[in-house]
Amino acid sequence: MTEPPFLSVVIPTWHEEKHIRDTLETAATYLSKQEYTSEIIVVDDGSTDRTPELVKTFIGHHIGRPAVRLIENDHRGKGYAVRTGMLSGTGRYILFIDADLATPISEVGKVIGSLEAGSDIAIGTRQGIGAQRINEPFYRHLMGRAFNLLVRTALGVSFEDTQCGFKGFRCEVAHDLFHRVRLYGADAERITGEAVTGFDVEVLYLALQHGYQIEEIPVRWEYGSESRVHPLSDSARMFADVIKVRWMARKGAYDQG
Repeated sequence: MTEPPFLSVVIPTWHEEKHIRDTLETAATYLSKQEYTSEIIVVDDGSTDRTPELVKTFIGHHIGRPAVRLIENDHRGKGYAVRTGMLSGTGRYILFIDADLATPISEVGKVIGSLEAGSDIAIGTRQGIGAQRINEPFYRHLMGRAFNLLVRTALGVSFEDTQCGFKGFRCEVAHDLFHRVRLYGADAERITGEAVTGFDVEVLYLALQHGYQIEEIPVRWEYGSESRVHPLSDSARMFADVIKVRWMARKGAYDQG
């Protein structure tokens, strides 16, 4: 049997044909230079553009390490895509990152250092000393702080940044938590269009409930001009997700399993 890699990197994609080739080249080049073994798992969320085709082409031409594989899902949203990848990862540590590399893959060393030091989960944060937020519009920053206040008030999840798409887990912790999620779990419905959601909040809430040690890691993050976040509709959806988590918690939905 092939020995599991040291690190699994999960990249959820949806209509990323403009970025995915460069992202895979950058990530694979960086990981190939590390002493540890690794794999890249691309989980496509039902793209109707050339994203899956470009990933398959990359895999066909990719030689050496890290191993790269593609999982093709129906379009059920980023939360479901991330869940698929995290449950498929076999590395000692499993990290999910954004497809546009808003946080550079080179920041992974900070996450691994935290996990090696004993953390169960290491989450990138764009707040605080050592963090960098580049080219972020004021309204986006304001949205983030307002959402963070809501999460703190409603769920007691008191991290500075719950939404940064750069989070690493010990393998067994990732598998445990992503089996437990309810918002975008195994029965997630198919959707149409874009959907920015609060799936990260549910994962962190569950992690705290089960006593996992979480460390926030300041990272560099650059706002992309092609960001798909819509201030009104996405804020409303994420607000609703937080309320759903609180409601399910009060009903005892997370007490099972």
